[in-house]
Amino acid sequence: MKFIGRLLLRLGGWTMYADVTPQMHNAVIIEAPHTSMWDFVWGRSGLWMLGIKCHFLIKKELFFFPLGIILRGLGAVPVDRGNDGKKFFDDIIERLKNDSNFSLVLTPEGTRKLSKHWKKGYYFISSQANRPIYMAWLNYENKTCGLDSTPIIPSGDYAKDFSIIENFYKDKVAKHPEQFNLSYLYRKENNN
Repeated sequence: MKFIGRLLLRLGGWTMYADVTPQMHNAVIIEAPHTSMWDFVWGRSGLWMLGIKCHFLIKKELFFFPLGIILRGLGAVPVDRGNDGKKFFDDIIERLKNDSNFSLVLTPEGTRKLSKHWKKGYYFISSQANRPIYMAWLNYENKTCGLDSTPIIPSGDYAKDFSIIENFYKDKVAKHPEQFNLSYLYRKENNN
């Protein structure tokens, strides 16, 4: 898969920057910005190139034949949004705790459209599983992507930890910049 990832990135004109650490093979990886389906293509290719076996969450309705086979092969984990979400997240947390070659990639924006706030599930999962958060990124301005080797260990103070994340992503340019919002408070300071 490393070859396929390298080939796809090269064909797309992307340059990858990353230093893989052993901890990345059992971590929560957040990927941003996420404003286009292309983000999945380039992000997945980059993680293949780095040799990181990662999984991502996708609604169970897409797991029909033959798409379901392809999605599972790519590392997709089906999510039943109608069932008990707590049990599902408990299962994911247990898998992170017990499988040393399981990394979970999440897009905290939760949608490709403009999001008023980032979802905090990545932070909750990382905290509960006692696994670090790593930041994967795409920058369409210069077609660079990467995976930062500095882990974020949740302190329990989300605002403080998110300020580190926000600072990291502030200069990354999305495919559709008007749809990329970093603030988890979404302009709260402007509404006062």
